[in-house]
Amino acid sequence: MILLTLSTEHVRNTVITNEQGQIVYKTETPFRLAGVRTTTILKIKPNDDQYHMQDQFDVLGEIEWHTFASSKFRYGGTEVETKKFIPKRGLLGRKRVFVGPDGCSYRWDLQYRVVVLSRDDASRTEVARFHRATLGIVGRKRKATLEVSPEVAHMMDTVIMTFTYVEKLRKDKEEASRNAAASGGPS
Repeated sequence: MILLTLSTEHVRNTVITNEQGQIVYKTETPFRLAGVRTTTILKIKPNDDQYHMQDQFDVLGEIEWHTFASSKFRYGGTEVETKKFIPKRGLLGRKRVFVGPDGCSYRWDLQYRVVVLSRDDASRTEVARFHRATLGIVGRKRKATLEVSPEVAHMMDTVIMTFTYVEKLRKDKEEASRNAAASGGPS
């Protein structure tokens, strides 16, 4: 598995490093009090000189977040609504399905504490899994990581873009659930 480490669990503002500690992606979302927020996903610019590679990035894509309308992905000169590119599936909408650049169908499952990517076919082969950070109270301390199978390394950019989107959705659902429980739930 390819192990990517996130500097923080806040996927809209994080730095993603590979196993050698090299930054490979980063996400930036400027704070806005009101209106539409846009996450920019940056990818390290390939360079033969390791020292110059450190801060040279290209824009991979953007996610324009909307509360009531469909959010939008912008990448490769195209713009597509999330409801078309990665639509909800399932009774509670906790599954998001998309077709990868390889023509295969994939599915993110938004579980209670993690997101898992698998092939959306009879095999249901898991190809990526997010692990949240642990404090080390029980077990060892660990940063947030995204494990990605070499099987989908050819579409890592798509994995990172869709992961950023679904993990933000999962976290929003978790916070809404926690807030409902704290307020005593619906009356």
